[in-house]
Amino acid sequence: MEIEIGRGKKARRAYGFDDVAIVPSRRTRDPDDVDISWKLGDYRFELPLLASAMDGVVSPATAQIVGKLGGLAVLNLEGIWTRYEDADAQLERVAELPKDAATRELQAIYQEPIKPELIRQRIEEVKAEPGVVAAASLTPQRVARYYELALEAGLDILVIQGTVVSAEHVSQTTTPLNLKEFIREVGVPVVVGGCASYHTGLHLMRTGAAGVLVGVGPGAACTTRGVLGLGVPQATAIADVAGARSTHMLETGEYVQVIADGGMRTGGDVSKAIACGADAVMIGSPLARAYEAPGRGFHWGMATFHPTLPRGARVQTVQNGSLQEILIGPAHENDGTFNLMGALRTSMATCGYKDLAEFNRAELMIAPSLQTEGKALQASQGVGMGARGASAGARPGNGNGAPAEDKTPALTGAE
Repeated sequence: MEIEIGRGKKARRAYGFDDVAIVPSRRTRDPDDVDISWKLGDYRFELPLLASAMDGVVSPATAQIVGKLGGLAVLNLEGIWTRYEDADAQLERVAELPKDAATRELQAIYQEPIKPELIRQRIEEVKAEPGVVAAASLTPQRVARYYELALEAGLDILVIQGTVVSAEHVSQTTTPLNLKEFIREVGVPVVVGGCASYHTGLHLMRTGAAGVLVGVGPGAACTTRGVLGLGVPQATAIADVAGARSTHMLETGEYVQVIADGGMRTGGDVSKAIACGADAVMIGSPLARAYEAPGRGFHWGMATFHPTLPRGARVQTVQNGSLQEILIGPAHENDGTFNLMGALRTSMATCGYKDLAEFNRAELMIAPSLQTEGKALQASQGVGMGARGASAGARPGNGNGAPAEDKTPALTGAE
């Protein structure tokens, strides 16, 4: 629905996760009978989950843990892990930076050149765990330079990731990457994004990608919406790109996975993402809380350290659980930030859906009072749904409650 915002301009109304609710259906189901597995290319995963390609979230070690739990972790091949042999020392340095110097110092840390031998080494470290699928990300600016080396090292899934990635980048100064030609020649499943609209999603699907990332600026560490004014609330963005998936399937018979990227803090958010049309979710901030996370409780996106226009912040979380507890339980908090996949399974069972494809068709309702109706006591006491700080929340005094989970040094095609 378009709304006139002035005599010369109309705009669509869009919705985020907090604006919508899943409507229970006439049927319920046993949670043990619910299948939340999904496929990406020829790979099948028990959990519809990707760990975001953020240096504070995914290391070779955490990639192995997430893989063994049934998910897929994406390693950033342009991050600290491929710039420094002793990555842990640099991550410790980042965690100790004062707030007012964090962005400037991150810019300095990421001036160290990427080392091709470390790309090979890190992928081999992930692959050292039998049965774990190795996925890693590169930006459109650098993917042609490094992807062959990554494939030679055993990379199973390539993620081409930017703040905004289009299939029609125009440049008068460089030769743009032709995604349609490139993706079809890579030889492994390729996931590409981000995007936030029907037409961009459809054009990315036509490149031959196995999956498309949906999300521009919703993450806990991302400031793109403030710096550039870009973004679409996630519920609407996912639904639009899911619509593009249907169009693409009618055109070609090929099903492309829609992956919601960012903006999810609780099991309810994950459930809504799937109900809006996603096949899987990519999360960063909830996993940065894990004891095993390499960021020591901090995380930042891939545009936080851009040399001229940073679009992210280093944010702090409270490390209060293991990766296993956060993903599959058991939960020891009641605010929805633990056992995210168990919450998804229970949400689907409560609504009577047996798999993710069925849950994509769940009825949704605009529900602006969903988070507050009848919750006055929880809000006043800071418990349950009134406890907003467990995963996204920073420790007192850190001052980083702003959004942030950007993924690249620049918009696609711009260094």
